[in-house]
Amino acid sequence: MSVIKRAHGEEQPYCKIGPFHVRLPFIHYRWEWAEAIQGMIMFVVGMAMIPLLEKYLGLPYDVALAYVVVCGVGFMLPNLLGVPLVPGWITPAIPVVVLFLGQFEAGPEAIRALVGLQLIVTFIFFFLGITRLGSKIVDLFPDSMKAGILIGAGIAALTGEISEGGRVAATPISLVIGFLVTAYFLFSLSFKDIIAKSRILTIISGYGMVPGTLVAMGVGWAVSEYPLPQIEWGLSAPAFGEMLNYLPFTLGMPSTDMLIAAVPTAIIAYVIAFGDIVVGKSLLDRVDHLRPDEKIDLDVDRLHLVTGIRNLIHSFLAPYPGLAGPMFTGAMATIAERYRQGRAAMDSIYSGAGIFWIVGFIALFILPLITLFKPVLPIALSITLLITGYLCISVGVEQIHSATQMGVAGTMGVVLAVYGAGYGLAAGVVLYLLIEYRGNSAKGSKSKEEEPIELVEDQTSVS
Repeated sequence: MSVIKRAHGEEQPYCKIGPFHVRLPFIHYRWEWAEAIQGMIMFVVGMAMIPLLEKYLGLPYDVALAYVVVCGVGFMLPNLLGVPLVPGWITPAIPVVVLFLGQFEAGPEAIRALVGLQLIVTFIFFFLGITRLGSKIVDLFPDSMKAGILIGAGIAALTGEISEGGRVAATPISLVIGFLVTAYFLFSLSFKDIIAKSRILTIISGYGMVPGTLVAMGVGWAVSEYPLPQIEWGLSAPAFGEMLNYLPFTLGMPSTDMLIAAVPTAIIAYVIAFGDIVVGKSLLDRVDHLRPDEKIDLDVDRLHLVTGIRNLIHSFLAPYPGLAGPMFTGAMATIAERYRQGRAAMDSIYSGAGIFWIVGFIALFILPLITLFKPVLPIALSITLLITGYLCISVGVEQIHSATQMGVAGTMGVVLAVYGAGYGLAAGVVLYLLIEYRGNSAKGSKSKEEEPIELVEDQTSVS
């Protein structure tokens, strides 16, 4: 229950503070049990950053856990400030960030370099949000280039996991089974037909990535791909005091050379984050018309400002290889799917997205949960990347309306996945201008080669 109720067809109640729409649980939106249970399990995705923090920044485990808690605070901010998306990292950019960090020695040098990178990313988001160029960029990008960004990010996320030396190759049984179960629950057309006749399966499907992730963990323990957990009781103890020794207040700010070196990686990260924004808009557009009881306001400029705030917090309190991105694709897809089932299933998009990370934050202090999932942290990250890759490609194809656009988007996507987002974006601009763009005088005309591709939207599927 919530104190303030929403009238039919209106935006969820909020308190306006500047550009932000502040919403609090129990006051502006109700508790959602399905998202609470998901958060209690999927918080492990946030903890999956710990091995990277230990390896590339040289952090002790307890300090890395304190970093994750700071990230958890950032995860709760977007919903609090009026963004109807489930926030996450700039996940497909992680391999690029790791490559950048590999140029520096793990420890103070790498931390300063990452602070520099995160500050530049902060500047990009703030600049585009304050000037309101963020929303214009989203609207003005050609559909083929939007599709190319999404397809390229999807290919990069998939190949990073399934290529030689990736996590799927190291632990194939648990990850393949976990991904297949998750993909079946989220995207299968036959499963949609089955759950229409089964109340139990309908309830299970509402938990999105949780069933597949739990299956993968169980299989990983059963076939000894991952060690069994050593359960401990009590509350976790993140080393907030010691964390100060690994922050720029103690280590110093990045040098000018570090800032300059970080610029290309920051631009690549934003291009990929831009793809997340496109995916988020697409997911909401696909369910908004099914819920006339609520008006959803996805203000892209507000999204840029909130993401800039999160990256600024990370810069000084917990520099993060995952950076702070607009959306956790897998969780957002799951919540959007349950949202479309009606107000009885989920009162508001804000109640689902908000409760998910509030509970996920609380779980970071429950020691039995942390020690239970500690040995299988890579599973949650891998399944998240695999689902992100699938959904990015799926939504990317939906942006395409002709064979010409398909060629531009596909080529751009491959270049982006192989050579990075910078080269991919350049390839997309060149291909669009050279092949697709016809000038203002040609608007409204259509050649035989540009007959639209017939894409039949499945109204029962997430993808």
